Parts: sequence; C-alpha cells; structure tokens
Amino acid sequence: MKALKTLNPYFWKHKILLFWGVLFIIASNFFNIYKVQFVGKSVDILASFAKEGHVGFSKQVLIYVAIIVGCSLLTGFFTFMMRQTIIVASRRIEYELKNKIYKHYQELSLTDYKKTTIGDLMNRLSEDVVAVRMYLGPGVMYVANLIVLLLITSIYMVKTDASMTLWTLLPLPILSFLIYKVSSIINKKSKIMQKSQSAISTFVQDSFSGIRVVKFFAKEKYIKKNYSVKVTDYQDKALDLAKTEAYFFTIILFVIGLLNVAIILIGGQKYIDGELSIGKIADFFMYINTLIFPFSMVGWVTSVNQRAEASMQRINEFLDKKSDIVNENFDVYPIKGDIEFKNVSYVYPNTGIKALDNLSFKIDAGQSLAIMGKTGSGKSTIALLLCRLIDPTEGEILIDGKNLKEHNLDNYRNYIGYIPQESYLFSDSIETNIGFAIDNPSHEKVVEYAKIADVDKNITGFKDQYKTLVGERGVMLSGGQKQRICIARALIKDPNIIIFDDSLSALDTETEQNILENIETKIHNATSIIITHRESSAQRADKIINLTEITNSLTA
Repeated sequence: MKALKTLNPYFWKHKILLFWGVLFIIASNFFNIYKVQFVGKSVDILASFAKEGHVGFSKQVLIYVAIIVGCSLLTGFFTFMMRQTIIVASRRIEYELKNKIYKHYQELSLTDYKKTTIGDLMNRLSEDVVAVRMYLGPGVMYVANLIVLLLITSIYMVKTDASMTLWTLLPLPILSFLIYKVSSIINKKSKIMQKSQSAISTFVQDSFSGIRVVKFFAKEKYIKKNYSVKVTDYQDKALDLAKTEAYFFTIILFVIGLLNVAIILIGGQKYIDGELSIGKIADFFMYINTLIFPFSMVGWVTSVNQRAEASMQRINEFLDKKSDIVNENFDVYPIKGDIEFKNVSYVYPNTGIKALDNLSFKIDAGQSLAIMGKTGSGKSTIALLLCRLIDPTEGEILIDGKNLKEHNLDNYRNYIGYIPQESYLFSDSIETNIGFAIDNPSHEKVVEYAKIADVDKNITGFKDQYKTLVGERGVMLSGGQKQRICIARALIKDPNIIIFDDSLSALDTETEQNILENIETKIHNATSIIITHRESSAQRADKIINLTEITNSLTA
C-alpha cells in the first residue's frame, strides 16, 4: 500500500474533521454495545417471570427498554455525525486531489501528452480519483469503526465470561490471515482491470472525436466490433476480480457461523452447569451479531483499499512527472518582438525524428517572415519552439536578445498570438471562443476582431449570430470559418508576435488577402511569422525562408 502514503498530508490537513469523526465512532459504538447488557437482563427477568408463572412486564423491564431505545437513538445520531465528518473530509480531499491533478496536467509539456492518450488521462482524473475517495471515506470509516467496535465489544464480552470470549474470538486471527493472502491477489487483478478501463475510455474518446471519419467510411460495425472486444475484455477482468472478492464474504460468513455454533455449544454447556444465564447467552449472540456486519465489510474494505492503491499508483505516475518546460522567471515586462534562431536543432523524443538541423535566422520587431517548405521540413516545429511548447535540442532562441528559456513564460505568451495548424474550437458559443484569449472581453471588441479576421459577415448570417454554439471541436462550422474564428481569437490579444501555422490553408485567396491587409492596418507593429505552402501568403513578407526536408537548408 506504498502508493497511498502520498495521501498522508491530506489526512493531516483535515485532521480536525477526522478527529471528531473518530470521537463519533467511539460514541456510536459505545451506545450500540452498552444497550446489549440490558437486553440480557430483560431476558433473565422475563425468564424468571415465566418460571414463576407471572404475566406482563415489570417496571424494571420497561426501564431497560427505555434505555435500549435511548441508546439506539444516540447510536443513530452519532453514526450520522460520523458520516458527516469522515465522509465530508473524503469529499474535500477528492476535490483537492482532482484540482491538483488537473493543475499538473496543464503544467505538463506537449511532449508528455504525446506519450499518452486522452482517454487514459480522463480515466485517472475520474475513475481513479473516485477509487481513492472510497478509500479515504468508507475505507477509513469502516476500518476505524471495526477496531473501536471490536475493542468495546471485547471488554463487555470479557466482563460477561472470559473463557467464552476467548473461544468465540479465537477464529478472528485466522480470518485476518486469510484476508491478507487474498488481498494481494485482488491488488494485482485491480491493476489489470484499471488498465482495461483506460483502454475503453481511450477507444470511446477516439471514436467520438473521429465520428465523421467513421460514418464517411461506413465503419460503424467495425467500431462496434472493436468496442465489444474491449468491453468483453474488461468484463472478463471485472468478473475475475469479483469472483476473488466473493471469497471474502464466503469466508467471513463461514467464520461468523462457526462463532454462533461455538456460542450455542459452549454457552449451552455453561447454562447446564449453572455458570451462565440465558440472558448472558443472549448477550453473546448480540455481541457476535453486532460484529457480523463490520467483519463482513472487511472484505469489501480490503478490496476498496487495494483498488485505491492501484489507482493512486497510476495517479502518482503522472504527478511524479516533471515538465520539460520550466518557468523560472516571474517578472512582468514588455516584449518588443525581436526574434533570432541560433544554430537551432530539434529531435522529437518520442520518434527520434530530427525536425530541425542547425537552423539560424533573425527578424526585427515589426517585420514579417514567411516560412515555406515541403511537408516534414520542420515548419510547424518552428512555431512550437517560438511558443516554447517545446525546447530546442541544440542551439538557442533569442527573444529581444534574451534566451527564451530565461523569459517569464506566462508573460511572454501574453504577447503572442498563435493560430495552430489544426483549428480547435471549444464546445461553446462563437463569442466565447473568440474572447477566450483575454479576460472579460466586451461584445464590441469581439465583433471588432471578427471583422479583422473577415468572419463577421458569416457570423451575422447565423440565426443566433455570436451566441451560436459551434459544437464539439467546432463541428457546426466549415473549415474556413473555424480558421478565421481562431485567427480572431489570436488577434484579440493585440499581440506583438503573431504566428500563423499554415492557418490560412482553408481560405480562398481573396479572404486570405483581406485578413493580411487588415492585420497590416490594425496590428502593423507586430512581428509576423507566416508558415505556409502558398506563395500568395508569403508575398507580403519582409523575409522568406524556404526549408528543405532533413537537412533544413534555407534560402532567405
């Protein structure tokens, strides 16, 4: 259970709630066990009445009944309070853990995301965190409840009859040993099941994201077949785990049955010998039956804890990852836009492909640079390097004469307008997508930059205009409309450096020229990097770089 040790700081943070929870556990179990002795005393009084031929209840029995009812009410109240402290603490920890994981995901570099799948990331943030929360709440609560209940019950049982207590509690160490042996098997099977669950999440996410391709090629049956294979695999692993977990309940119920038999045999003999009354035997039955539910939960709790351990191990794998991109400067200062590449090379770590080799160029603030070249020549890599989504393998990038690694990354990116090759829109309104780049944008400003991106005339033609929902990834819009909305989103920041990563490809020549003219007029002081295959896009540039594949030789 080493992975769960990373949760210890959370326990300490919420120690007050947990402390009160333990007190409520003690109070709840005390009143639950305290009332048992009055049941036995009532049975003895009623038994004596039966021998003497009396009919009805005595005043003493009614007092005992009142005590039993009062203790039951107090037990219910303290049980409620126990859940309101321990379970609430687990929910708060779940909230904090989800925020921590989500924050860490945002801090990871682009390279880290290429090494995993979105489905796996989602599964760790949802299914795995829920499994951990079950350990933090019910797992802790039931274990603490059992320990307290066992201690209090044992004290009362010993006070009633020490030798009978010894015989009835003797099987419990054997039960603990069996649980320990089976739990290791559950741990292994839990990890296997979680991996299978991640595979399903990844497959479903990919299928829904590419639903257009699936329908275009009429591959619904193929997708359904593959999904069925993965679900069947998960079902087999889940059933295998469930069968193993079922042994817990079988073992526990068998042991509890043995305890009841022991009470009948030993208690009956003691009653015959006059050492124990019927009421005391009834007490023992109630003590043991009070322990039945908590002990029957041992198997479930063990399973929960093992799943939580497997889930926390998967979560820790990501939390332990350190981003390749580290920001060590937190100063705020203006960025002019001077850019210089000095002998820059880059090799993609996941493929080993050398995208850039000893590339050098320089442009002054306010100038425009067009980067052309064949597919695979490293054009988009330059855009990623300029945004510092990746760092060069060799060489250095200077912004305003200072190494990009030494700049305040957040401050630097506030001065960049980046339009990626893939036009990505959030599943929200057009206005929200355009205004995403800045805080609290006015409607007038959104419209202004939509006009610069030459998309306002399209938007005003929609029924809901700027309130139109674009659907997932902008599925409701055409490729050109998505590109222009992404351009408006980048420009609304009024950036000092604008990077077009082949983001004019879906536009006709007239629209393309309109946008470039608007940018020259409205944002004329910005440094522009235009990555393109089109000569028309490069015509307005002050400098042109032509990259060739592999060697990355250039002509300026």
